[in-house]
Amino acid sequence: MPAYSPAVRWQLWIVAFGFFMQTLDTTIVITALPSMAKSLGESPLHMHTVIVAYVMTVAVMLPASGWLADRIGVKWVFFAAIVLFTLGSLFCAASGTLNQLVLARVVQGIGGAMMVPVGRLTVLKIVPREQYMAAMTFVTLPGQIGPLLGPALGGFLVEYASWHWIFLINLPVGIAGAIATLMLMPNHTLKTRRFDLRGFLLLAVAMAALTLALDGQRALGLDGADLGWLVFAGAAALLAYWQYAHLNPAALFPVRLLRTPTFKIGLIGSLLGRLGSGMLPFMTPVFLQVGLGFSPFHAGLMMVPMVLGSMSMKRIVVRVVSRFGYRRALVASTLLLAVASLLTPAVGLAGWTALIPVTLFLLGMVNSLRFSSMNTLTLKDLPNRLASSGNSLLSMVMQLSMSLGVSAAGILLGVFMQHDTALTGSPEVQRAFIFTYLCLAAIIALPALIFHRVPDTAAPARAGQTTRNTESS
Repeated sequence: MPAYSPAVRWQLWIVAFGFFMQTLDTTIVITALPSMAKSLGESPLHMHTVIVAYVMTVAVMLPASGWLADRIGVKWVFFAAIVLFTLGSLFCAASGTLNQLVLARVVQGIGGAMMVPVGRLTVLKIVPREQYMAAMTFVTLPGQIGPLLGPALGGFLVEYASWHWIFLINLPVGIAGAIATLMLMPNHTLKTRRFDLRGFLLLAVAMAALTLALDGQRALGLDGADLGWLVFAGAAALLAYWQYAHLNPAALFPVRLLRTPTFKIGLIGSLLGRLGSGMLPFMTPVFLQVGLGFSPFHAGLMMVPMVLGSMSMKRIVVRVVSRFGYRRALVASTLLLAVASLLTPAVGLAGWTALIPVTLFLLGMVNSLRFSSMNTLTLKDLPNRLASSGNSLLSMVMQLSMSLGVSAAGILLGVFMQHDTALTGSPEVQRAFIFTYLCLAAIIALPALIFHRVPDTAAPARAGQTTRNTESS
């Protein structure tokens, strides 16, 4: 990394720890879900709402984070993000019911939504433009350690302490980060155009209503009429935004973004692709614990090969895409991911548990190849004037589809599980996981039809640069 002044170096460390907190929390919770369910008197099949609440809040709040940083200043927005994230962690640890925990995760999600994009913006403002890539590599490295450490650490804390500690460990880090931000972070601001509040509210209503409609019956006990009204409200808000964006060139996400063919294909493919991929981080630790009877710590350790596979693929993804092109890379990785998603339950239920780390490593590699290729394809041809808006829309779609994926996984498990109180590792539980994984594989394979439409002229010349800019999203 280039030589920076002590003040700039400290500021980069503050951003790096923000990235670490956000990515660690995203992954540390997953292995603790069955233990949380037991403590709160809930079925493990209902605990996906803990993940959905956080991811959905991040998706809703992302479009506003950059504008707030420019208007109020990166120092105060980043400080508010850390404070909200830390308070949300405290509320999570103090929760005595599932509903309280979900509300606390919403508070965490508001902080998390501002932390990473504002952190990127902070780096852009405090280092010279020619050193931006090196600085971003430095600050995102802790963010890559978070997913590697999170599952095992979460399993360890749950098994040898309690699930409350997966949130309590954020408190000292958050307090130190907030103090450091106040003392060391400069407050850069920019003159900004008026925020598109109407467009933001329409999209927020659409995303929230459709997500609640997907899982409202199981999570909230809503009846058919209520679900129908939620679907109607979500669809109406989405249609209203589409018409509004057509008439307003200054809309939050202008319609002209979709005039770039690769962006349109990549965005639709990302929405469908991450719907299936978003199910995997939830399904895998739940299957290992509820389906096979692994301890939380053992299940967390089993997740490490998946992260290692993802990190190893990032080193060669540019060469793979350059060699085969986007269409072949995306279609092949999508179909391979569908097959790889079935390997873990297959070898686990066959009793070949020693092979589970191998299957998860392969799963992580293929998943990383598809993610990086999707991100690069989506953004590579956008004109500069639309790059920021397109990147924000892609980030929002990524979070939305992950939220929908986790909800879909919970719904499928509930459909195939006749009794929520079925014994861990029982034939009924394992049969439910088999059917759910088969559905998951079909959902993962579906975007291959979209990626098959990628034009042969989609050259990967800029893959290296764009992949680095988007892979941490």
